[in-house]
Amino acid sequence: MHISELKVSEKDPLQADPGTERILLQIDKPYFNHNGGAVVFGPDGYLYISVGDGGNANDTGRGHSLQGNGQDTGVLLGKVLRIDVDKGEPYAIPSDNPFAGGQGRPEIYAYGLRNSWRISFDRGGDHELFAADVGQDLFEEVNIIVKGGNYGWNIREGFHWFDPKNPRNPPESGPHVGADGKPLLDPIFDYKSSKAFPKDPEARGTSVTGGYVYRGGALPQLQGRYIFADWSRNFIKPDGVVYAATRPGASGPKKWSVEPLDLVTHPKGSVGGYVVALGEDAEGELYVMTTGVNMVMGKTGKVFKLVAASGTTAQETKQQ
Repeated sequence: MHISELKVSEKDPLQADPGTERILLQIDKPYFNHNGGAVVFGPDGYLYISVGDGGNANDTGRGHSLQGNGQDTGVLLGKVLRIDVDKGEPYAIPSDNPFAGGQGRPEIYAYGLRNSWRISFDRGGDHELFAADVGQDLFEEVNIIVKGGNYGWNIREGFHWFDPKNPRNPPESGPHVGADGKPLLDPIFDYKSSKAFPKDPEARGTSVTGGYVYRGGALPQLQGRYIFADWSRNFIKPDGVVYAATRPGASGPKKWSVEPLDLVTHPKGSVGGYVVALGEDAEGELYVMTTGVNMVMGKTGKVFKLVAASGTTAQETKQQ
């Protein structure tokens, strides 16, 4: 994969000029899957990049370190990176990056991630960085990313221990720290995958699709909640679901609670398509992007906007 910078077209401010491309960063991937690929600017002005672990399964195989790329701070795979695109050639390293002084690649901001399929900053609150990390077979998870955090892959999958040699059977115990001795950080929530638990009511889908903390004005009942989705509850059937996660109170469980976002036009959040991404506009309103086939191709794509249902406090989606 590579990260490029392009300038806005002089003729059309809504288009980029391909002739101005400047490649900032290139990362070799040994397999086709686990691409991550989200890029967002943080409130500090730096560019944050989610990078998958290199693909295949279990964070093993060609191009994977013995301890797994997620745990290897000498490689950029399985990480969230942070760079300064306004300085340096082709970029500069923020001086407070965890490994800016050595012991790892200086671009790394956080590690121990499998395939963060979309990251986003909360535009309000403490401006936290949310990352939805796609699981192996058993559990999907969402993390709040902090500088230098190790999120456990491939030692853990969600809150559960993970054995790359026996991935369908989580060990009853395991290490609480990574190879560098730093503690493994918990996600804010995880959920069972429909792949491994097809009849379990707590199984919410097969691949988490990251979203946003809602900070818009149209849906006050969603204020401060993390709105995300799962790609589909069935690999061969377009059955994606939109969810809302709620932060726990000061006392009680630490996990965020999760429930389907019950839309007027789509009960229990089921949108009838594969959910590939969510979007946020300048006002903080949210959009849901779907496709009718289990890959991003063809002409079945739709974009929905979450809006208030007329005369009620419920939500509905409208195709744009």
